[in-house]
Amino acid sequence: MSKDFLVEIGTEELPPKALRQLSESFAQGVVKRLEEHNLRFGKVKTYAAPRRLAVLIADLAEQTPDQDVVNWGPPAKVAFDVDGKATKAAEAFAKKNQLELTALSGLVENDGQQDKLCVRQTIAGRNTESLLGEVINHSLAALPIPKPMRWGKSRQEFVRPVQWAVVLFGDHTVETDILGLTSSNLSRGHRFHSQGDILLKSPASYRDSLYDAFVIVDFAERRDLIQKGVLDTAKRAGGSAVIDNDLLDEVTALNEWPVPLMGRFEQHFLQVPAEALVSSMAQHQKYFHVIDANGQLMPLFITVANIASKDPQQVISGNERVIRPRLADAEFFYNADLKTSLQARRDSLKQIVFQSKLGSVYDKTARVSELAKILAPFVGADAALAGRAGELCKSDLVSEMVGEFDDLQGVMGRYYALNDGEDPTVAEALLEQYLPRFAGDAIPTTETGATLALADRLDTLVGIFSIGQQPSGSRDPFALRRASLGILRIIIERNIDMDLNVALASAAQQLALKKPTTELCSQVLTYVIDRLKAWYRDENIAPEVFASVAALALSNPLDIDTRVRAVDQFSRAPEAVALASANKRVLNILAKQDEQGIAASVDETRFEEPSEKQLAAEIERLSTLVEPLLGKRDYAGVLNNLATLREPVDAFFDDVLVMAENLETRANRLALLRNLRQLFLNVADISHLVVTK
Repeated sequence: MSKDFLVEIGTEELPPKALRQLSESFAQGVVKRLEEHNLRFGKVKTYAAPRRLAVLIADLAEQTPDQDVVNWGPPAKVAFDVDGKATKAAEAFAKKNQLELTALSGLVENDGQQDKLCVRQTIAGRNTESLLGEVINHSLAALPIPKPMRWGKSRQEFVRPVQWAVVLFGDHTVETDILGLTSSNLSRGHRFHSQGDILLKSPASYRDSLYDAFVIVDFAERRDLIQKGVLDTAKRAGGSAVIDNDLLDEVTALNEWPVPLMGRFEQHFLQVPAEALVSSMAQHQKYFHVIDANGQLMPLFITVANIASKDPQQVISGNERVIRPRLADAEFFYNADLKTSLQARRDSLKQIVFQSKLGSVYDKTARVSELAKILAPFVGADAALAGRAGELCKSDLVSEMVGEFDDLQGVMGRYYALNDGEDPTVAEALLEQYLPRFAGDAIPTTETGATLALADRLDTLVGIFSIGQQPSGSRDPFALRRASLGILRIIIERNIDMDLNVALASAAQQLALKKPTTELCSQVLTYVIDRLKAWYRDENIAPEVFASVAALALSNPLDIDTRVRAVDQFSRAPEAVALASANKRVLNILAKQDEQGIAASVDETRFEEPSEKQLAAEIERLSTLVEPLLGKRDYAGVLNNLATLREPVDAFFDDVLVMAENLETRANRLALLRNLRQLFLNVADISHLVVTK
């Protein structure tokens, strides 16, 4: 038998940015604990609204299953003495299992090796209802709450004060202690549209009962409703709403009964950069902005009210009154900033500490500027423009606008650079230096922007590593993992042929370190290249493919990527497994030899078997054939040609005894295998493709 199960935790307004995670974690915790009790259940549905978290589980079994328990005791020869009387060991076993000593003689079984005491019991399942309080409270205690709070005189802690709790199992109300409250079948509706408690008759009626009380408890349903409402509202005004997913989630978490409303602001505010107005509307008021057919910002905004007002114009007017001073502040900051050039702001950066051991932000811009000049030829940028972009790259941090809206750094730098008459390439680079900002974000589109983005990240990486503050575990206060991935993406996706050893050494040179930089650069290089593991894993490229290239300890990301993709393609070829195994075998043979035991070169006159002559001829032919391909980095072409070695390699190992008794013959054959291995090492160490299971 089974019943539907519902739990609802009613609270004060929950943190909107955390609501979705709290809801998912709560449901996962409940499911995990039900599974630990071996309880069967059907579909799981989560609900989340500003003042509640709820989980509805269909067809939850009414009782945990019976358990058959087998307890083995001591061997019979230990449990009974020569007279058949129970020993101390038997008495202990009887006491542990609550048995009479007289019953032990009938409890001897063979475990497959010897006769032992054995008791078999069936433990009856527990009533599910008696477990629900424990399941719920353990799930709540495990929620990711960084700063739990207390309320009133209670010693209980939760993300927000708990006001009510509902626990239903079928049509029965389960009364249990939940965070200091006794659960019931009474919920609460909308704070303004609903009055009094809401009686819940069954779990299945939960969604509709709350809907009647002006609460849309389904987060996804509410989100879709808001999105559609916002888009339709903008369309009626002749524009298109721009919906940021994070903002949409936050607005969804703020509203139980969402009603989109259109507001307006004065036309003159549009003289301010659109990004600043959008940031002000989104950050402070949670408004969606509207654009016209040309993608230009319109003097409109869409707010989502948590109430169906009888006079919506009053709500709109209130929001217009609130947004007006916000936009006026943005306008004031922008106009004030235009009066001071980015160059003039540079001195202010001397007062801002980048890192106590690495100097000020001004010092960083000086280093980045010099490094950008060095990197520019690799990227194809103008060195002078790259250097100028480096000088100005952080000047907008001390502007009024960025001080108010920190998400506009770079954005405002671009506007101010253009206003100052800087080269448009420099202005664009000030924006692009922060790209990519997150996984999947765009990379810089200009050479100068790419150069600046690389120089900034390389300076940070080398600087932080030089003072021993590199990431450890989950700690990464300077976001070096993200910086490393940014460097790799820019180099690989823009096809920049750059040796990171050179770039890192140049970055270290700007820091004027007193100690040798070789070890430092090697440490940073290893850290950066290691980020490629996750990169290729996300692209479903097997770890051993990357390992085969990483074994060569290369330092050019573009070259590494080309090799990895060639090996990935080769690994699917029918010859790959045999040749990888052969390389593994060759590696193992050569690893046991010292250099003196291997001939300096292959002597064809010492060949004794046709198969070794054939292999030597193929190696010589392919060495000549692939040389121009290697020059063009056509590694896929190289491996396609080397795939033809499968048959001669197989024949060699079938016919030839490498470790011949004659030492000169042995040394010659080892030299041949060394040449074979080196041929593949021109691309990768494919012995890593042999996965040991």
